[in-house]
Amino acid sequence: MKKDIPILKVEDIAVVITPESQDIESEIWDVYILNFKDEPIENVLINSRGYGEINGEKVKTTVLRYFYEKIDAQSFVKLELIKRQVFQLANEYWVSFNLNNHMYDKRYIFVNGSIEPSNFTHVPLLNRKGVMIK
Repeated sequence: MKKDIPILKVEDIAVVITPESQDIESEIWDVYILNFKDEPIENVLINSRGYGEINGEKVKTTVLRYFYEKIDAQSFVKLELIKRQVFQLANEYWVSFNLNNHMYDKRYIFVNGSIEPSNFTHVPLLNRKGVMIK
């Protein structure tokens, strides 16, 4: 029964986009997944895609998929490089993982215009500044 399926909230997992060289004018930026939990997460599957409009024309990027058997506690993994030109789009990262024999998933969406220095925060595990969704 549907009522028997637990709805579990994702906590202490973040996706971060930060300039590759900490130069905010850089054309290439880095995307990371961070595990702030005190235990590892397993069977981590991430789908990334961009979508929206550029110059009045609908645009969709290719869907990229990443799999990590395990992301250790209090650690991070670099997912991909992202070009500044796709910041005009919504950039979505759909993260699914197993923890304590339960499956979790959450969509992290960086909306158009959100990847900019005014939204930067200090990212603890990376010791860098970037846009973080937790």
